[in-house]
Amino acid sequence: MNLLIVNGVNLSLLGSRETDIYGCTRFEDYLASLRSKYLEVHIDYLQTDKVDEIAAAITGAKGVDGIILNPGAYTHTSIVIADAIKAVPVRVVEVHISNLFGREQFRRHSFIAPACAGSISGFGLKGYELALLSFLH
Repeated sequence: MNLLIVNGVNLSLLGSRETDIYGCTRFEDYLASLRSKYLEVHIDYLQTDKVDEIAAAITGAKGVDGIILNPGAYTHTSIVIADAIKAVPVRVVEVHISNLFGREQFRRHSFIAPACAGSISGFGLKGYELALLSFLH
């Protein structure tokens, strides 16, 4: 199985940014543990703060069985990303480290969710593994 994980804006700062919300683990360290746990899954990874690069990664994803997407704050603003998801025949699962529904009102709306197969929110980095498992089962 081939999966693509796409992380958006500010997720390069995991491990040091608002650790009370996002935890102390760098994503690269978590990704290494995920890859070692699921050897049968090839995981490509992209992190970018640029919305056009996220959309291009989604529409350009060839040979992947699924995409795990955490667009960060673009969740609440980006119709471009939602349209990119709708344009491809690949299943996309939206992941958020924090519980969006327990945060500020503006974070409770996702332009991305209606275009995705499902959304996982509030389980910390474990949400990525839950998304991966959704593709395996």
